[in-house]
Amino acid sequence: MSAPGGPAPEHGPVVSSRELRRRVGQLLRGPRPLPIVQAGDPVLRRVAQPYDGELSPELLGDLVAALRATMHAAPGVGLAAPQVGLGLALAVVEDERGDDDDPRERYELPFRVLVNPRYEVQGEQRVAFPEGCLSVRGYEAVVARPRSIRLTGQDETGRALDEVLTGWPARIVQHETDHLNGALYLDRADLRTLTATGTVS
Repeated sequence: MSAPGGPAPEHGPVVSSRELRRRVGQLLRGPRPLPIVQAGDPVLRRVAQPYDGELSPELLGDLVAALRATMHAAPGVGLAAPQVGLGLALAVVEDERGDDDDPRERYELPFRVLVNPRYEVQGEQRVAFPEGCLSVRGYEAVVARPRSIRLTGQDETGRALDEVLTGWPARIVQHETDHLNGALYLDRADLRTLTATGTVS
């Protein structure tokens, strides 16, 4: 999804199961951690192809493990497949640094895999906090987002996800789901708050 008034994101080319397996295998044979593509790469502006069981459990497991390791090495709290050049509707999220006193409501978010995730806004409250992105290195800006969302989709085993998230975990899921829809946090940010920083989140 794009910012109001902006161009609609393009759908990426649909690739066959065989081609998808080839691309994933090629990615996993490359350097580790996986290279993270930066803003300007067309894959970040395309709607990701839905995942429909094209990968074997072993290959999917290897991909998830590589995404998780890359997210930790960055370091970050979420990583979507398009951020490593793979236009597939898959992301990983994890935040172990819960803090009850954090005004962002930074609750611990256990590791999970999001397959074909979607979210619905819960309630009308929006909260604004700075965000960064591993694909927009060196910058952050304030983004107003819904405080609570309902997450649906599947995990890596095909089990249905259906839960309400609030605070920082909800923001992480929104950020990564936006990646799968061809959007960057900058599309939603107050660009007057854009600042250079040595860190990413």
